[in-house]
Amino acid sequence: MIKHKSSHTDSFSPPLEGQGEARWGIIGCGNVTELKSGPAFNKVEHSRLVAVMRRNAALAQDYAERHGVPKWYSDANQLINDPEVNAVYIATPPDTHASYAIAAMKAGKPVYVEKPMARNYQECKEMIRVSEETGMPLFVAYYRRTLPAFLKVKELVDNGIIGKPLTVNIRLHKSSGEKDQFPEMQSWHINPEIAGGGYFFDLASHQLDYLDFLFGPIVQVHGIAVNQAGYYKAEDTVTGTFLFGNGVIGTGSWCFVVSKGSEEDIIEISGTKGKLSFSSFQHGDVKLTTPDGTVSFSSQNPENIQHYLIDQVVKTLEGKIECVSTGKTAARTSWVLEEIVKEYYKKINHIGT
Repeated sequence: MIKHKSSHTDSFSPPLEGQGEARWGIIGCGNVTELKSGPAFNKVEHSRLVAVMRRNAALAQDYAERHGVPKWYSDANQLINDPEVNAVYIATPPDTHASYAIAAMKAGKPVYVEKPMARNYQECKEMIRVSEETGMPLFVAYYRRTLPAFLKVKELVDNGIIGKPLTVNIRLHKSSGEKDQFPEMQSWHINPEIAGGGYFFDLASHQLDYLDFLFGPIVQVHGIAVNQAGYYKAEDTVTGTFLFGNGVIGTGSWCFVVSKGSEEDIIEISGTKGKLSFSSFQHGDVKLTTPDGTVSFSSQNPENIQHYLIDQVVKTLEGKIECVSTGKTAARTSWVLEEIVKEYYKKINHIGT
């Protein structure tokens, strides 16, 4: 069991107050920035994308030219120290999240970092320590906290439509792709040295962070993780049980090597008066089931899925609101992920044997 601070936001003086706009630099302008996030930095009010960085200079230049970004770099420190850049978005794999975030915050620049926040909880704690030491805010890209379908679920829960929430169950079962089965084709997402874990860290982090947003921090967690297919070192099948501070009990089942016909993506929340069912990644309807029947709620996501969260980040930097996804909230999710798989990694890394 662990005790967490329950506040959703961190207390900082607004670092961009009086500066006119957030002038963003992106470290790691890869696939996630093409549509999900990158264009939103120019669409949000008082925000502008002024520089991008990628270790491959040709790819950095190509991104900048295609997206109309004035500057590009192949060295992260050059972007961090560019005086025109006053806020940094880190979209690299997790193994460099902590080092880049710490460097940016020490340079006096607030940071928005991709999820999961870092490879492990210890790195998250160090990022938070530097954030507090420098006074630079730290945000994490758990954007489901701002999407319409997930806000609808929160509204229904908060308004008591399903009564007192009792249990939540996650089931995420996906088939393995061909690339997972051949080492030379495998993604960094299943390399624990880079990602911290496997697909569980990449995908379950979104789900567990959203449930933290919905119910508050998880205070007790247990898990079993195994590798059943043998395609890679990381876990491919996981179960977890967890208790929220408000008394809701959760269970989860994640498997990334099922057959195509066995794929599933659902979260179910049961209460004393009804049940809510919704998808984590298909962005479908929210279904409310009560003794009166089932009702569906539809919603539309923004073109750039991170738009609403980036808007919150910019407004927070201006001192207008408090963002719902901070380093402190995201670190809680990293702690949960780590607790669920810790015995698996102790075993395969021969710790304590």
